[in-house]
Amino acid sequence: MSHDAVAMLDINFIGALTVSALLLAWIWARRRGSSPSGKGKAKSGKPAAADASLDTVQSWTPQAVRVLTLPERQAYDLMRKAMPRQLVLAQVPLARFISVPTRHSYSDWLTRVGRLTVDLLVCDKSSRVVAVVDIRTGGQSERSVRRHERMTQVLQAAGIRVMHWNAEALPSAAEVRALFREQGVEVEDEVIGPAGKRMLPVPEMVEVLGEGDALALATPQFEPVSSDYFDDLDALAPRAAEPRA
Repeated sequence: MSHDAVAMLDINFIGALTVSALLLAWIWARRRGSSPSGKGKAKSGKPAAADASLDTVQSWTPQAVRVLTLPERQAYDLMRKAMPRQLVLAQVPLARFISVPTRHSYSDWLTRVGRLTVDLLVCDKSSRVVAVVDIRTGGQSERSVRRHERMTQVLQAAGIRVMHWNAEALPSAAEVRALFREQGVEVEDEVIGPAGKRMLPVPEMVEVLGEGDALALATPQFEPVSSDYFDDLDALAPRAAEPRA
């Protein structure tokens, strides 16, 4: 082989190596740019990965707010009056009282429904679940309605009774007892004291606003975290496929 031919092969070989190196650098740059390593959303549309350098307290300044909205507080007081022998809990996440198999990703289940909370959880004295009360408000978004329906499907599949109440038209104590009787729950109309005497009826609970409370109630600063927050998480959460019911 002539000297010119060898030189031509060397030039072609060097050129091929250069092109390969540039191609690898371009692929690496694209992958790095599409990975969720920066702030905000990545180009792929997935949420950015957690930044370990952020301080938990300084970066997310905590502020205590109410646990229940006004309709939820009214419904809670109503349940305590109608069912004084039952244990009534509020804003309990599904993952606290529902167990699922772990043959599939448990974190995926938590993202789908496990982190959602029920408004009121009615239990017996041993903390066994009797029923769930879901308080619906007007003007719910379509995503919020689907979230409530998905949560109801999970509860019913677990054999848990679900009652839907309208926040603008809560039932009376007598109607609540009747509803639970229809569901097969044992209800006592009157509570008998230790001496065999009837206990005084539980009075209606009415919020009395003190000085400055009216202004605080009118501002959203101390109101509970909106349930629409979960709708935003649903929109951001990556999905490999459409969620199953």
